[in-house]
Amino acid sequence: MKKLTDLEYLRLNTVQRLWYNIVQFFLGIPQWFVNLGKTIVSKVVAFFVGIKNEMVDIVTTFTKGSWKTKVSFLVMGFGNIARGQVMRGLLFLAFEAVFIVYMVTTGGYWLSKFRTLGDVPPGEVYNEILDTYVRVNGDDSFKILLYGLLTILFIIAFIYTWRLNVKQNRISEEILASGKKLKSGKDDLRSVLDDQFHKTLLALPITGIIVFTVIPIIFMILVAFTNYDGAHDGYSNLFTWIGWDNFNELISSSSSDANLSYTFGEILSWTLMWAFFATFTNYFLGMLVAILINKKGIKFKKLWRGILVLTIAVPQFVSLLYVSKLFDTNGVVNAMLLKFGIIDQAIRFWENTTTARILVIVVNIWVGIPYLMLVSTGILMNIPQDLYESSKIDGASVWQQYMKITLPYMLFVTGPYLLTQFIGNINNFNVIYLLTNGRPASPDLVTSGGSATTTDLLVTWLFNITTGATSNYKLAAVIAIMIFIVVAGLSLIVYNVIPSTRNEEDYS
Repeated sequence: MKKLTDLEYLRLNTVQRLWYNIVQFFLGIPQWFVNLGKTIVSKVVAFFVGIKNEMVDIVTTFTKGSWKTKVSFLVMGFGNIARGQVMRGLLFLAFEAVFIVYMVTTGGYWLSKFRTLGDVPPGEVYNEILDTYVRVNGDDSFKILLYGLLTILFIIAFIYTWRLNVKQNRISEEILASGKKLKSGKDDLRSVLDDQFHKTLLALPITGIIVFTVIPIIFMILVAFTNYDGAHDGYSNLFTWIGWDNFNELISSSSSDANLSYTFGEILSWTLMWAFFATFTNYFLGMLVAILINKKGIKFKKLWRGILVLTIAVPQFVSLLYVSKLFDTNGVVNAMLLKFGIIDQAIRFWENTTTARILVIVVNIWVGIPYLMLVSTGILMNIPQDLYESSKIDGASVWQQYMKITLPYMLFVTGPYLLTQFIGNINNFNVIYLLTNGRPASPDLVTSGGSATTTDLLVTWLFNITTGATSNYKLAAVIAIMIFIVVAGLSLIVYNVIPSTRNEEDYS
């Protein structure tokens, strides 16, 4: 399909425009991947060029630098101290001292064990005093993996700090050569609390992100390349590196557990289906409720909003468990249907795949509509009423007003939110876990990593894998990586096509 001009596009009706946009989107995917490949190649080239430039700068700094600079290559901070920047130099020197002490005392040990993740299993030795055999601890694979990772990251931090130290010496020499004065310790402190204060404030949250987000993610990725599970806990039985075997087992249908790849495919398809319906049903129905409540002539608007907000006030843990019991085989819903003669026997809502999946989507609507109603209400109140009045004069129907004014404005403002809501529903643990309670079971979804149910999302399956008898952490890590790949891929594609990022000037 050829690309239409703006005039040709405006002549299309709503259905034709929708079809044209869908076709253009899919036609643009190959070019998007081509552009992505070019970007990756350019970034890789820029990375190696940057390394080359850094190496050239280091060699130039050493060859052309003064003796103070040369000594700083071995004794960090010496050049700063010798030039009067005592506080800055002492910080560099202290960091180097801590690094050397750590590597000599413990860091070297963890690095030496990191290649094998331990080679001394626990054993027993005879104790003459107790006249029995007592346990003797060996290596701990879990600690080796964790502390080995932290040691590698510490080495990277040291290399970065050493490079910063070298660069500081070069800059100091250039400043002195130009006849200017170097900053003193007071100037550095004043800078930290004044013009560089934003960096000071960001230091704590960035540290928190690295410690509580980045390092656990890297650790999880490393676990995916080991055989860490209940049988290999790293303490009583060491685990080790096994390469790509876990990924082959999950993806390949020719693996030792062929049902694992089938189960993963089934759960992935249901996860995406659930995320789609859970997101867009709440979005459009919440918007519809907001439009109805805000419509002129509607009385008791505050009352209707208050009633809906009450569902947000009740903790999800309580409401979801309550609804789950309502639809049990012996629950209130079946009792009422039997009493009025609507059904002859109780409906096993949570034992049938179709009814269970429909129920979790419907209940999620009940949970999610109030919040979307509040969000939509705030946005709808900011749409200029002149647009609606002008459209009425031009003879636009209510549906046309919605399609041409309300929906485009809503999508523009809530586009990023809609994307994050979709991603959040992919990882929506509460609704599925609390409602279904591990039902309905399916013999087709029994794997070596633990059984799954037909309503399980990837995140609930991951939870069951890690808390079951097998404690299959290696498989859970692989699934978590696959979730990340799916979520990241969808996010990149959708984020580049939503109006919020493509047509920012339209609503400015």
